[in-house]
Amino acid sequence: MAQSTQPVTTRLLSLPEELILMLLNEETGYFRPIPGWNLNCAVFGAVLAELSLVARIDTDMTSLILLDETETGDPILDSVLNKIAREPEQRSAQYWIERLSPLAESIIDSTLERLVDLDILEHHSGDFWSLSRTAWRPELYGYTQEGTAVEFVKIRIGRMIFDNVIPNPRDIIIICLANACDVLRHTFELDNDAEKRIGLICQLELIGRAIANAIEENLAGPALRRPTLSKPIPRVPLRKLLFHRHRKDGNLSALLADLAAKYGPIFQFKIPFSKNPKVFMAGPDTNRWTHRYGRLYITSRSYFADIEKTYGAHGLLPALDGPDHFRLRKALRPGYGRARAEEQISDIIHHARTYISEWNVGDAIPVVENTRRYVNSQFSPLLLSIDSQDVVDDMIAFKIRALNTHVAKVLPKFLLHTPGMKRRAKAIDTVMDRVHVNHTPTQRSGCPRDHVDDVLDLHHSDPQLMPETNLRFVFTAPLLASMYLGDQLSFAIYAMISRPELYAKIRAEADKLFAGGDPQQEDLTSDAIDVTQRFIMECLRMYPIVGVSLRTVMNTCVVKDYILQAGSQVYIAQTASHYMSEVFPDPFTFDIDRYLPSRKEHLTTGYAPFGLGTHRCLGFQLVEWGMAINLLLLAHHFTFELPPASQHLKISMVPSMSPKKNLKFVITEQRHELHV
Repeated sequence: MAQSTQPVTTRLLSLPEELILMLLNEETGYFRPIPGWNLNCAVFGAVLAELSLVARIDTDMTSLILLDETETGDPILDSVLNKIAREPEQRSAQYWIERLSPLAESIIDSTLERLVDLDILEHHSGDFWSLSRTAWRPELYGYTQEGTAVEFVKIRIGRMIFDNVIPNPRDIIIICLANACDVLRHTFELDNDAEKRIGLICQLELIGRAIANAIEENLAGPALRRPTLSKPIPRVPLRKLLFHRHRKDGNLSALLADLAAKYGPIFQFKIPFSKNPKVFMAGPDTNRWTHRYGRLYITSRSYFADIEKTYGAHGLLPALDGPDHFRLRKALRPGYGRARAEEQISDIIHHARTYISEWNVGDAIPVVENTRRYVNSQFSPLLLSIDSQDVVDDMIAFKIRALNTHVAKVLPKFLLHTPGMKRRAKAIDTVMDRVHVNHTPTQRSGCPRDHVDDVLDLHHSDPQLMPETNLRFVFTAPLLASMYLGDQLSFAIYAMISRPELYAKIRAEADKLFAGGDPQQEDLTSDAIDVTQRFIMECLRMYPIVGVSLRTVMNTCVVKDYILQAGSQVYIAQTASHYMSEVFPDPFTFDIDRYLPSRKEHLTTGYAPFGLGTHRCLGFQLVEWGMAINLLLLAHHFTFELPPASQHLKISMVPSMSPKKNLKFVITEQRHELHV
């Protein structure tokens, strides 16, 4: 790759930004897991170094000297500069690094946001990151080839280490920072000469020395002090759970929110005959910790292992963590994306109308059973290109039994092997046969791409990541997902019927949308379905399907001053915050105005209907879109009422939350013809 003979400098990237880019592992989408104290010192050292380079501060062997209080225009630099200016005594660089290193987390957040704004990084759901390919302007860098920001930084560092190019002050600092975080060995093959060269370079800069001293002198301190200061996890009496008012109506999220308010963000139950207590994490702070740091300390592998055995699989997406999880998630994302559904909106509406064409005025419709089958009638052709209506009930029954046996653990294992369950399990083979018949090259010719096409391509290109043994589960997972989307739609229908004012507004949006015929992809704008979108978001808040996620602690950690020991199991109650007034004021009130631009109550990790972190639901955008188009379609064609027995909603909590099966709605009017 060609290199300029001129000094390579950058006026676009700050030192904190270059450091963050050095930490990104491009293969996994994660940032390298640097020990917290080391990373904090390096990040704050980068800020001080940047202030030095713009002539706001200077350093000598004993002191950091303020040269100029004038703001730089960079919010990160100016915040630190103001703190230094307010200090009455002159301090050393190491003093400031140690004192302000706890601010590193906010500096990292701001730096990541700027890198996204600059189109250098792309942020993906689940806190994955990837690089944007960018053509660099040679007049900025003296560099003429295309590449990424990471490649640019690596080339500069490589020249200083291996080509004995005389480093300028910025080059020296970035090498010191990278060395402090111990990422150079991940980036380059270092021999003895290279390591000596790095050591010499790091001695050339006083701030670099201060970073190294701060790390070395405090290496063990934080790790040894925190357990001493930790709190015992409060134990909730079992009767508080058994006789809680929300347990009777099945509102698990509200129940756990109430317990968190009384006992704190982390609490535990001792279940009779159970060896270990059940530890719960609930609230916006623990949600934020899970979202940001969960992948470093907790794993989903253990709780899903028995489900994998049930399907004869190994290494399924819900059971994976780390790089393999990122690779598999990235490969499967298009199949669960909204874009393909939008392209096939006419087919989806046709399948939906075909199903509801059998409904008649006066019918009392069992909600849960029908919404599951209704959703499957659309998503089975979309994702698998097959019809599975005749087997979906058996598949869902088998999945529920497996979850109740192996995850919720409310049933003995032998109940998964009864004659009835063995018969239902054969539905999986039926689906597999249909998928294979419909996915020969001849059958797929001219057809829109589907989820199975993605999986088969991945299987052929990387059989280790997608082995044949996993295909049974992966091909049937979309049908099982119709249970979750169907149940969420059940809640939405109940919420719509029981709130006449909102029902009228949704119906008005639906009639306008369908006035000129069936809507197309470009018609479903945010303005066109504003009320419906906000209504769905509030349904997801008040009636989340998955309220708790089970994880195993793989590395001992401290969360909110409580120790979670390696090997223990924790229940992440991500939707408990949906019923906390500090996150959602008046949380038991159904209020779609929470999501207006003036309020935006959902823009925190306190709103988590699809989970948190790397295991956030892969198809969340498809779910939101699917709920919107179906709710609008139903409101356009029918008027529904709730019979007296269904006026009060009762929720089943296991294996996921859904309305009780006795919930029904009555069709009182067919508003428009169903042209199938």
